[in-house]
This record gives sequence, C-alpha cells and structure tokens, in this order.
Amino acid sequence: MKIVLDIVIIIGFIVVTFFGLGPVLFADGSRLERLITLLVVICLYVLLTLAFKWVKKRYK
Repeated sequence: MKIVLDIVIIIGFIVVTFFGLGPVLFADGSRLERLITLLVVICLYVLLTLAFKWVKKRYK
C-alpha cells in the first residue's frame, strides 16, 4: 500500500511540474497571469509535499 501511495504522489509531482511550470515559463499571458499560475503551482507542491510526509509517517 505504501509503495502505491508513493507512486501516486510522485506522479502528482510530475503532472504538476509538466502542466504547471510549462505555462509559467512559456505562456504568452500577462505577468500577473503567470504569477498567479506560479502561486497555484507552489501551493500544489506544498500540498503534495505534506501528503508525502504524511504517507511516510503513517506507513512506517
């Protein structure tokens, strides 16, 4: 079970990196739009990191 949860969280990191940082770095939008996207991506990274730590702590 622990390995499955680890894989799901790692896939989450990959998806957020691919679909989150791409628009931040390569988008044609305004600076404000890109900054808002960056804040959302950072929040998602924080949530995924907290989930990863919770899984590690819960399933030792």
